[in-house]
This record gives sequence, C-alpha cells and structure tokens, in this order.
Amino acid sequence: MEPRSRRSYDTLSEAVNDLQKSGYVEDFQVQEDGECLFCVGHSMELSPEEFVIDEIFRFEGMTDPADESILFAISSKDNLIKGLVVNSFGAEFSFRSSKLVEELNKRNREI
Repeated sequence: MEPRSRRSYDTLSEAVNDLQKSGYVEDFQVQEDGECLFCVGHSMELSPEEFVIDEIFRFEGMTDPADESILFAISSKDNLIKGLVVNSFGAEFSFRSSKLVEELNKRNREI
C-alpha cells in the first residue's frame, strides 16, 4: 500500500472521509487560547507536547483560492487517539488559530 503521505486528495471532504476510514475518527478543535486542542469525543485537552502530526493536507477554495483550508491528521502520544483538525484561512481565520497552526507547522518541519 502506498504511504499516505504520498497520496493527494482533490477535496477536503475526500481527505476527511478517507482518513476517517484509516482510524482518524476524533474531532479536534482549537481551544480559545490557541495553546491546545480539544478532543470533542473524549472531552479532553491536548497540548502540543501530547500529540504528533501524522500528515498535513492543504486545499484551496473552489471559487476563491484565498479561501484555503488545512487538514491535520494527528494522534496523541499517550491516549492512542487519532483525529483531525480542520483550519480555514478565509475571512473567519483568527489569530488564536494561526498561533496553533504555526506551532503545528513548525513541529512538522522538525520531524
């Protein structure tokens, strides 16, 4: 089987559906302070030290290339939880989200 990091997806929904089939079933959300992620299904917070980035996918908007989304496939180090973080870079993009995304991107480059 081809390593997932070499696959590409045409749409965000296609990527989410495929990654969910691979076990990335949890929904992670960026917390208000932008310092950690919240796992909705387990009602728990994960700081950047508690999870690893398995993959990153970027998607441009269908009508406006400036409407970019980024999909992170992550897994926790201690709790064996795999899930997804979706972040949009459109008009609603906020500083707190960008702060965490910058940290995620930085950590991904160091891997």
